[in-house]
Amino acid sequence: MTETILSLFLGIGLASAAGFRVFLPLFALSLASYFHVWELNESWQWIGGIPALITLGIAMIAEIFAYYIPYVDNILDTIATPLAAIAGIITMASTLVDMSPMMTWVLAIIAGGGTATAMQGMTTVTRLASTVKTGGIGNPVVSTAETGTAITLSSLAIFLPIVAIVIVILLFVIVYWVYKKFRK
Repeated sequence: MTETILSLFLGIGLASAAGFRVFLPLFALSLASYFHVWELNESWQWIGGIPALITLGIAMIAEIFAYYIPYVDNILDTIATPLAAIAGIITMASTLVDMSPMMTWVLAIIAGGGTATAMQGMTTVTRLASTVKTGGIGNPVVSTAETGTAITLSSLAIFLPIVAIVIVILLFVIVYWVYKKFRK
């Protein structure tokens, strides 16, 4: 039971990181599986293999650098929104253990995909505001903050999943508070 709860927290933490950078949490999960830090769901063992590790590593590096190119970053946000949802679903489905396939997919779609999409929406709005206010000059700062957040959330999710879930909840509270403030 404890392992199932921790795997749920791991999945949500990585899914939220996918809202900041799509490939970084997948690469972190691949590394964690490769080095036997976390065991993945039986159907998803391939994520910890060398081909996935190399592919996800290259994709992660390309994504991080592409976000530093003005206006390309805004185009990437458009593409990243559905990709973040898919990455959130994958991270959640691959980390859940000792659950029925139906429950795994329900949680993967709702908690994994929903969390990643919510975080991606927040980053898209932040980047759009930065582009409008600074003409894109401030976007590298936003990109650095997003990458740092993705690294932090991914690391915490893998090594301290309980802390990661607390931070995800805090992020949701902050987003809700800001939303309510601007709505008025």
